[in-house]
Amino acid sequence: MENMNQHKRLRDEMVKTQLEGRGIKDRAVLEAMGKVGRHLFVNEALYGQAYKDYPLPIGENQTISQPYIVALMTEALEISKDDRVLEIGTGSGYQTAILAEIAKKVYTVERIASLLSDAKKVLSRLGYFNISFKLDDGSAGWKENEQYDAIIVTAASPDIPAPLLEQLKIKGRLVIPIGDEFSQTLYKIKKYEKGTAKINLCGVRFVKLYGKHGWKM
Repeated sequence: MENMNQHKRLRDEMVKTQLEGRGIKDRAVLEAMGKVGRHLFVNEALYGQAYKDYPLPIGENQTISQPYIVALMTEALEISKDDRVLEIGTGSGYQTAILAEIAKKVYTVERIASLLSDAKKVLSRLGYFNISFKLDDGSAGWKENEQYDAIIVTAASPDIPAPLLEQLKIKGRLVIPIGDEFSQTLYKIKKYEKGTAKINLCGVRFVKLYGKHGWKM
C-alpha cells in the first residue's frame, strides 16, 4: 500500500510539473496520465525512474517515451470518447493504456513479438478490454479496421506513410515524428476532403519506424 501511495504521489507531481507546467490542458489526458502507472510498463529495476522527465529503455533497442511527449501527442489527437484510434508501435503498452482510457477503441500494431506479448500481458492484467493487438509492419497501418478518427505513430518515419493517410477519416488527426536518424519534427496532420494541413508541434528524437512505408531494415 505504501508503494502504491508513493507511485500515486509521483504521478500527481509528474502531471502538475511536467505536463500542466508545460501547457498540457486537455483534462482527459491529464486524468489518464494521473491514473495509469508508468512504472508498471518498465523493468522493476527502473521503478525509481518511472516518473522522471525522460524516456526509459524497454528492451529490443526500444524506449518508453518521456511523459510530456506522451501527453503532447495524445492531446494533439483530440480524442473523444467515441473515437477509434490506431496506434503504430505498441512498445511497452503505456501509450496504449493512455489512449484506451480516453477512446472507445484502440487498435495497436507492433513489429517486435516480445514487446507485443509483454504489453498484452500488462494491459490485460490492468483490465483494458477495448484494445485490439496486431503483430505486423506498422508502417502499413491496419487496413481491416479503417477508417480511424485518429492515428498516432510512436516511431520516426522519413515521410508520412501513405497507407496511414488512406486509413484516416476525413477530419481525422495523425500525429507522427518525421525526419532522419538524428533530427526529427513532431507533426500533427489533419485530413480534409481536398488535402491535409500540417502543424509543427516540436523537435523530437524517436527510434526509427521500420517497414515497407518507413525505414528499410
